[in-house]
Amino acid sequence: MRGFRIPADEILAELERLRAADAPTHGGHVLSYVYDSGLAELDELAARAIRAVQPVNGLDPTTFPSVAALERDVVSFVREMLGGGGDATERDEIVGNVTSGGTESCLLAVKTARDLWRRVGGVGTPRLLAPVSVHAAFHKAAEYLGLELDLVPVEASGAVDAGRFAARLGPDVALAVVSAPSYPHAALDPVAEIAAAAAEAGVSLHVDACIGGLVLPFWRGDVGELPAWDLRVPGVTSISADLHKFGYAPKGVSVLLHRGRDRHRAQYFATTGWPGYPVVNPTILGSKSAGALAAAWAIIRALGAEGFAELAARCQDATASLAATIDGIEGLRVVGRPVGPLLAVAADDGVAPEARVDPHHWADAARRHGWILQSQPGLAQSDGTRLPATTHLTITPVTAGVLAPLGAGLVAAADEVRGRPSADVTPLLGALAGLAGGDAPLDSATAGAVLARLGLGGTGGGSALPDETAPLLALIEAVPAPLAERLLTELLARLVEPGAR
Repeated sequence: MRGFRIPADEILAELERLRAADAPTHGGHVLSYVYDSGLAELDELAARAIRAVQPVNGLDPTTFPSVAALERDVVSFVREMLGGGGDATERDEIVGNVTSGGTESCLLAVKTARDLWRRVGGVGTPRLLAPVSVHAAFHKAAEYLGLELDLVPVEASGAVDAGRFAARLGPDVALAVVSAPSYPHAALDPVAEIAAAAAEAGVSLHVDACIGGLVLPFWRGDVGELPAWDLRVPGVTSISADLHKFGYAPKGVSVLLHRGRDRHRAQYFATTGWPGYPVVNPTILGSKSAGALAAAWAIIRALGAEGFAELAARCQDATASLAATIDGIEGLRVVGRPVGPLLAVAADDGVAPEARVDPHHWADAARRHGWILQSQPGLAQSDGTRLPATTHLTITPVTAGVLAPLGAGLVAAADEVRGRPSADVTPLLGALAGLAGGDAPLDSATAGAVLARLGLGGTGGGSALPDETAPLLALIEAVPAPLAERLLTELLARLVEPGAR
């Protein structure tokens, strides 16, 4: 074979140029999406583990037995962390798999519960019952798998009321879901109370601990140990935890555990009904990289429970410090009583308008100071209440080392936008009214034209993404959800079209 068409050094240099436009993945300046342990040697270990299994196909552990060995070790460790380390008989009945991420874990939990519900006589459209704060992956699962999504309103703190939730249980519920904690507000749902009600109703209960599963086992509550939220709770039939979050592994790797082998086997897809090799898949993916699995395994071996506990302690101290800083900023407030290394920050509507800080303007100002926060739109609930617009912060161990400049940046950002009213989207709504009337779904050309009128999407002279997100978030809140979702789909789709910039 002839040499490379482009020399390797030039290819890698081009990749470096592309990466230069990305948000920084290390150093604590991005408070969402990335989970930085602050340990460079851990990243290097993960990279070497990935390289060691680079050619391996995780599809077939009979051909690549290393995959089965790695998966056994990872599942065993996570099972122990999630309260599955009881007596030998009980522990032996808690089994599961490594998946490609939290979304796949959630999809498989729903698929398993749906199939089991059908086996015991469920007919028609099953319900997926969850708080409105449940991760959007369950919206996706319901849509993909044909379940009705029944969302229970949450309290102002972000947590769901157990009695209100239990009242919605019924024989058509294939799966109930609670969060430990929820991503939007860091609220720990009342797992034990809901599990008891679900068990009495004969309903499966999944705990979504994708973000909290590797950090909550070491978290100190206000009065000591947290209320039980994991496999120690009778009635919890499955639980998920992501190792690419507070397990500090590269994306994407997650674990889904089931209580009972028969339940676990319902997760599988198997067929001999074609002339090729027998296909037996525990996950949605067939052929798959073993890289993230090997990296997670290596990190677990390196840190052990003690290492994860130390990193969790750094997260908790940093979270408390950051919450105190935000509580001291006039015009802002931390929502609820967060559990875990997450914060949701809303405007303090108890102050005069001139002292109020809009959380989305605050996030935009913080970005100008070098800190990337995540804006979350407000949401109307089915009971007539409204969850406020918030800004989300994920705190990682590395945050502890940048608390002083981060706090100063957040204070300065608030000072810059204090008293500035929320974005006025009236002119944008006018543009929508002129281009997006009627009930018919927007085609791509019309949606692209709407984006251009809004100055987005890279069409008609518009930029691909806005410099400030506050107007976009205000627009999302102001228009019907289907329209917002259609426009966001068009915006993101156009980012990856050939020729896009």
